[in-house]
Amino acid sequence: MNSSAAPRVAVIVVAAGSGSRLGHILPKAFVEVAGRTILSRSLDPVFALADAVQVVIVAPADRLAEAEQLGSDVAGSASAYLTVVQGGATRQESVARGLAVLRASVQTVLVHDAARALTPTAQFDAVIDAVAASGRGAVPGLPVSDTIKRTDMLGIALETVDRSELSAVQTPQGFPRDQLERAYAEAGHDATDDAALVTEAGFPVAIIPGDPLAFKITTAWDLRRAEQELQPATALALPRTGVGVDSHAFALQPDEQPLWLAGLFWPGENGLSGHSDGDAVSHAICDALLSAAGLGDIGSTFGTDDPRFSGARGEVFLTETLRMLGAAGLRIGNVAVQLIGNRPRFAARRQEAESVLAGILGAPVSISATTTDGLGFTGRAEGVVAIATALVYPA
Repeated sequence: MNSSAAPRVAVIVVAAGSGSRLGHILPKAFVEVAGRTILSRSLDPVFALADAVQVVIVAPADRLAEAEQLGSDVAGSASAYLTVVQGGATRQESVARGLAVLRASVQTVLVHDAARALTPTAQFDAVIDAVAASGRGAVPGLPVSDTIKRTDMLGIALETVDRSELSAVQTPQGFPRDQLERAYAEAGHDATDDAALVTEAGFPVAIIPGDPLAFKITTAWDLRRAEQELQPATALALPRTGVGVDSHAFALQPDEQPLWLAGLFWPGENGLSGHSDGDAVSHAICDALLSAAGLGDIGSTFGTDDPRFSGARGEVFLTETLRMLGAAGLRIGNVAVQLIGNRPRFAARRQEAESVLAGILGAPVSISATTTDGLGFTGRAEGVVAIATALVYPA
């Protein structure tokens, strides 16, 4: 950062949120990702800008000293351009407190969520340049790729929304200072982002191309994705293996639950007890894949307290696991499963099961089955155990 002139640009970094959806006791910005706090990583691209900028960190009241130290560590010789202020009860109030401490020389203001910790420096440059060139607000956004449905209060689909008119916006959001200050002075309600307030104040805001790396760390899954992105390229270039184990007892009553195992329905057999369908083979595969990808396990991803998965088929878990691997930039090499149990008689349907599971995962699946010669709960036909191994590669 060149500090030869008074800063004409300020970046307000909002880091005062609790981050309850992340599942940590710490405020989100102070949770570590790959060995450094989210806040620290979010400041890297800001202090990498070529020209001097005033950086305002808005932090929780009990974290001001920590935020000051984290900011100073990243800023280095540019620490003179760092300001830390206490956040408010809402994000909007926090940004307003950041606006109140801007230097007189600042003409362009960027508001950035610390939770978008991997945002590249180039995205900050693009926003600054767009505001300077047009004299209006600039917000980075990505095209919406999914089909979007408008629904009623009961979740019934009413119509398909034209996604060509939609953009998933990110931060930093940049504005001429006078427009942003006026928008905040006139705000009569809490908005979801700063662009909404500026637009309501009568100023145009342009959408410029965003960057997929500027995703927001909101959930534990997002945190794992960020950690994956920060892994050295050499580590991701190598294949990774994972192991998964699952066991389920047979239902006590023959008609209590149908048997689903290895993606197949087994008529005339007692089902396996569980929150979902009890498909131990599918569940073990999910655990192996999540383990190989470093994405946790089936218990933390598909909790038994989640009513959405009550009675869900193994295909539901496999499909979502496959989607998670794809989002993490990984593909499946192959999966192997050892099924242990006295029943059902598996050999006759082994190829059918392998074909069904391979079709879901888009990768080879092999299954072998064995018994324990009458030993243990599997030997007494009280339940089954499945042990899966998986190999994944960079996509």
